[in-house]
Order: sequence, then C-alpha cells, then structure tokens
Amino acid sequence: MQKFARLLLPGLPVGFLLIVLVAPSLRLLAEGGPLQWWEPWTDPYLLRRLVWTFVQAGLTCGLALVLGLPLAWVLARWDFPGRLVLLRTLMLPFVVPTLVAAMGVLALWGPQGLVAGWGGPDLQGSPWLLLYGNLFFNLCLVVRAATDALQQVSAARVAAARTLGASPWRAFWRVEWPAIAPWLMSALCLVFLYCFSGFGLALVLGGQDYATVEVEIYTLVAHELQLAQASVLALWMLLLTGLVALVYAVLERRLATPLRADRMPRRRPCGIGQWMALALVLAVWMLVCVAPLAAIAWRALMAGSAAWSVLLNASTWQALWNTARFTLLAVACSAVLGLAHAMAARRSLAMRALVFLPFVVSPVAVAFGLLLLYPQWTASMGLLVAAYTLLAYPFVAKSVASGLDAVPPHVLQAARTLGATPWRVFVRVTLPMLRPALRRGLAFAAATAVGEFAVTLFLSRPEWATVTTLIYEHLGRPGAAHRDAAMVLACLLMALALLIFVLIEWSAAPASATGGDGDVRNNGVVVEHAHA
Repeated sequence: MQKFARLLLPGLPVGFLLIVLVAPSLRLLAEGGPLQWWEPWTDPYLLRRLVWTFVQAGLTCGLALVLGLPLAWVLARWDFPGRLVLLRTLMLPFVVPTLVAAMGVLALWGPQGLVAGWGGPDLQGSPWLLLYGNLFFNLCLVVRAATDALQQVSAARVAAARTLGASPWRAFWRVEWPAIAPWLMSALCLVFLYCFSGFGLALVLGGQDYATVEVEIYTLVAHELQLAQASVLALWMLLLTGLVALVYAVLERRLATPLRADRMPRRRPCGIGQWMALALVLAVWMLVCVAPLAAIAWRALMAGSAAWSVLLNASTWQALWNTARFTLLAVACSAVLGLAHAMAARRSLAMRALVFLPFVVSPVAVAFGLLLLYPQWTASMGLLVAAYTLLAYPFVAKSVASGLDAVPPHVLQAARTLGATPWRVFVRVTLPMLRPALRRGLAFAAATAVGEFAVTLFLSRPEWATVTTLIYEHLGRPGAAHRDAAMVLACLLMALALLIFVLIEWSAAPASATGGDGDVRNNGVVVEHAHA
C-alpha cells in the first residue's frame, strides 16, 4: 500500500501536466514548423510587438521599484496607526480579476473616466494606460518582497555602520541594499514575467497600437486563423518566459534562509518631515492600488437603475452560475492535485521545480495548445475545467509544500513511534497542521478561477459564458448603456474577489497576515498568482 501511494503521489500531477500542458506545447511545436521559427524576428510588424512586450515589462519593473521601495521602507521601519490594515490590504489588487482591474483603469483614466471628467488627461490610446494597469497589479509584489527583506537586515550591522560614522543614507546603500537586492531581483523577475505574458490587461488597455505578443496570438487564432504564425509566437513566449522563471527559481533558492533574530525594531515617525513622507508614500499607494477599485464602485453607483437591471437578466445569472460551478470544480480538482504534488515534492527536488511549470506557460498558449491537440473536446466542460485546474492547482501545491516544510519532523516521528500508520499520521497529525496553508492555497486557486479570462475566450461556448466573458461582450458593444452594464458586472465580480480576499488575509493567522512579522514568501502564494 505504501509503495502504491509513493507511485500515485507523483504520478497524478505528472500525468496531469503531461496531458494538459506538455503535450499541447509539443503540438504547438509541430504546428509552427522549422521554416517559420525565426519569422517573429524578421517580420517588422511582429518584431514591433515583441519589442513593445519587452519594453512595457521592463518599464513596469523600473516604476515598481522606484515607487515600491519607499513604501516598503516605511512599512518595515515605521510603526503608525493603520499599518496592519495596510499590510493586509496590500495584496488586494492581486486577487482582483484582470478584467475588473482593466475596467477600473478605464473608469479612472479612460475617455469617460473620472480624471477626464474633472479636466484631467485622457490616457486612452497612450502606453501609460497599460503601464498603470501593470503597476496596479504588480506594485504589491515589490512592496511585500522589499518589506520582508528589510526586516531580515541585521540590526547589529546597521548599528556598527552608524557607529563608524556612516550617515543613514550611506548605511542603507552599504549595508541594507546588498542584503535586500536579491529579494528585489526575485520580485522584479515575477513582475517582468507577469507583464511579459499578461493577456487581459493588454487586451483591454493596450489597444491596437500597444498590443503585446499575447494579444497578437489571440488575434491570429480567433480572428485571422493564422495558426502556424500564432504557434511560433507562442513557442517564443514559452522560451522567453521559461528563462525568466529559471532566473526567479535560482534567486528564490538563494533566499531560503532562516529568519534573523536581530531584526531592526520599528519606531514611530517623528517630526513633520517624516509624517509628510509617510503621507506621500501612502498617497502613492492610494493612487496606484486603491483608486481603480474605487472608480469602479463609483461608476457603478452612478450608472443608474437601468444599468443595474443587468443583474436581473437571465444571461447574467447563467454567467454567474457558470463561474461558480467552474470555480468549484477547479478548486476541488486543485485540492487533490495540489496535495499530491506537495507530498511528492517533499521527497523530490524535481517535483518541487515542476510546480512552476504552469506559471511559465501563458494561458493563451495553454488554450491554443489544447485547441490544437484536442479539437473534438474544444467545447467540452471537461477540457475547460482541466485548463482552469492547470492554472489554479499550483497555488495549492506551493502553499501546502511550504506548510509541510514547517511541520516539525519530531511530531510525525512521535506519532509513528506510538504505532500510527502513515495514513493515520497524515489524517490525524499532518492534515490538521496543514489546514491553514491548504485554506490559503484553495482561496488563491478560487481567485484564479473566478477571474479566468484567456482560457474561457478560447475554449468556451456561448451557453458557457462566465462573468468575465459577459463583461467583455458588453465592452465590445457600442453605447453608454453597455459600458455602464459592464461596470455593474465588474463591480459584482470585484465583490466576489473581495470575498475571496477576506478568506485569504483576514482568516489567516495574525503572524502570517502582517507580512513583516512572519515569512511573507511562505505565507501562501501571494507572489505566485498568475493573473492572466
């Protein structure tokens, strides 16, 4: 029985990945053909798409570092009223579906947005709209990573530098910066990866002039039926994102160090200058992370009763039912696969590395590969739920794997010494200790499934429309009525995401929820959410 379990644990997730991820990727390779492999780098139009994809990801990394590091320093070094609330809400943008985030950006900076209505600039048709959307999603990654890194800096080393005459600024660059640089590089790798392979934001905010490669792949498949060209682009994206993910994995392995005992204590800001600096960085956080969500709520409230009547439509209830059942099925499958993968990863470094594989492949490439490999099952619920599960279950696997790493070995050994079988040890000892990690992983998996957009556009059929696809349909129709209806639906989807957020952060243990008083990287998968 034990031998069978040892074979089943790695066999279940590996078999799933082979069928749903590896085989479709190989089918993409066969579709492209050797003669067209270099076409994206020789065709001026495709090359422009590739260059812009690199540029917008790189610019977002730079802006996230410049804006995020001061906010992280404030959270790590100062103690002020509302700090814990800010830390808890910092990851709020990361559980909001991409389509809702895009709607929020448009409601704030679009042609009919709040800023334009107050006489401000209209960013529609400019690259800044997509860059702002990228910042909304990814700024929290840099802030959380930098906050945790700053709290690992040795207080004794900083005190020694100050004793030797170093100014606070010089002590930061000579002592603190070298210690936090690997953490920042790890977070920036993730930011680059998400911006480089993002789909939903680029589709809604990029427009024709600033569309990324992922949007171009979708256009080639859905509108132009250029499957060979799309497959070559998808494979180049797979290769490039794989290289970035490899750098991230190397950096993350370097960061697997124990917490320091001599962390620098937090202090209250003193003087008008420090309080003004605090107000400034909090204003940046409000502008980037809170304003788009507030704009959605405001525009939905101002839409009027006619727009809110969309909630009574049969199509809305059908989309809500589809979203709920697809999410529940994906979460159930993710629980089984995630537990099996985490248990297998405890004994195998290769299995621990395989959990990153779904993060490397973009949802557009996944959907495209499934479309090519299983054309007879394209509109089937089984294939759609399998794709949802592929994007969701790694969150469960990583969260449970981190929980398993924290389980004291002597507890399990004591249970075995008292005569408990391995299965009884797992049910009575291991599983109760893993319950918080499992709950966090399932909550992130649910957030991924609720807001899934790219896979549904490829593999769904009209009667299986979800809330995200219904919002996109309203956005594609002319008229203010459809725009207002889309805002109301976006507000509904945002409420669902907020509910999941409450399950993630507010039900977590206080130490893990504070971000600085616990290990943020092990506090679930907040840095692994693949918002597509």
